Amino acid sequence: MIVAASNLDSLIDILNNKLLAAQKRPLNPSEIAILRGIWKYQTYNKIAMEAGYSPGYFTNVVAPELFKKLSPIIGRRITKKNCRVLLESHAQEQPITDNKRVREQSANYLLDNNGPSKEMIRQKTNHLLPSYPSGSIPIDSPYYIKRSPFQEQAYEEIKKPGALIRIKAPQEMGKTSLLLRIVDYASGQGYRTVNLNLEQIDETILSDLNRFLRWLCANISYQLKLESKLDDYWDEDIGAKISCTIYFQDYILEEVQEPLVLALDEVNRIFEHPQVAKDVLPLFRSWYEEAKRFPIWRKLRLIVVHSTEIYVPLQLKQSPFNVGLPIQLDTFSFAEVKKLAQRYRVEWEEAKLRQVMELVGGHPALVSIALYYLMREEITLDELLETASSTTGIYNYHLQRHWVKLEENPDLLQALNTLIQSTEPISLEPTVAHKLSSMGLIKQIGNQAVPICELYGQSFGQD
Repeated sequence: MIVAASNLDSLIDILNNKLLAAQKRPLNPSEIAILRGIWKYQTYNKIAMEAGYSPGYFTNVVAPELFKKLSPIIGRRITKKNCRVLLESHAQEQPITDNKRVREQSANYLLDNNGPSKEMIRQKTNHLLPSYPSGSIPIDSPYYIKRSPFQEQAYEEIKKPGALIRIKAPQEMGKTSLLLRIVDYASGQGYRTVNLNLEQIDETILSDLNRFLRWLCANISYQLKLESKLDDYWDEDIGAKISCTIYFQDYILEEVQEPLVLALDEVNRIFEHPQVAKDVLPLFRSWYEEAKRFPIWRKLRLIVVHSTEIYVPLQLKQSPFNVGLPIQLDTFSFAEVKKLAQRYRVEWEEAKLRQVMELVGGHPALVSIALYYLMREEITLDELLETASSTTGIYNYHLQRHWVKLEENPDLLQALNTLIQSTEPISLEPTVAHKLSSMGLIKQIGNQAVPICELYGQSFGQD
């Protein structure tokens, strides 16, 4: 049996089988992370960063102990340099292993002997420790909290011909994670899907209507595995908007037999280019309206995701932001934070949980970061609360990212500070309010605003 890089899991099963037979502890998640990193030719620093450990811990503790454990099994001294060669050679000489049995035994051993609070130990599954919470949450992650009732509403809406779903929330509130699940649900219904993130567009393309619409059509064609035929449909005499619509109607929708879901994430990027936005946003609205007149457009289901209210002036009948199903994600409720804590196996008294809620306001990203460190027992709750806004606290990286943007935009920093110093909600200049809301720093209540949580008040308030 040859164990290639793509079959590292089989090698791990062989090693665990040998360790269990010798009545020794099977490989734990940190040791497995070392092996996976070696198979990718990564440095200890890189392995540690991806696994959420300190580099020194991997270099000085985990790796030496791992090699010391495996050397007697192989019968030769193992180092990082020869690890892969020796283990693959050893595996070739071994009989086929009952992988399922070995994994169950390994998981049970670690759970019984180490306790779940030490390593979270695979929980009788093949999952390692959760990665550091950053960005969207993968479809199969157990650390995703279902956004009810919005998720169920979106699933029903996406099945309707000509549907339009609008998802709005500040940064790091779970928009993209929800979007991924709607698109995945649509795929499960047999629909064709295209998912485009406007954060990935070059600024020069985004600021030019013709180039942006060609980019849009080219990317849709690519994801649908259709030949790009832009030049066959593009006619400068009739303009980019009509050319784009004809391409979509006469080529894309004709070629695709199933319903088509077009998901557009970070549409607020268009807001930064008002001249383009004034043409593109009414175009999206017109596609939605076409479904009422032409059957071919009923194939299209459009999902638009954005961080802020639109601040580009549009006529009411031109805006795609006052039709379709609106979904506005907010911070987690107390019950949702409690549910997420259970997923991380972090047990809190209700009073302690409320302290965290007061600090981070149920902000999904901030709650997840806290649970990640508490689960790993790298910090106590009292330490977290005491150091949250400091340069040594767990939110330092998160806060520094906001500081960079605020210092680049003094008007935003001044407005936020004014808001923090006030004991009542206050009104802000609309564009400033939109930008601060997009960053997830404030919560808007009608035409007024308040800081979204106590942490930001501690961190960005200036005397």
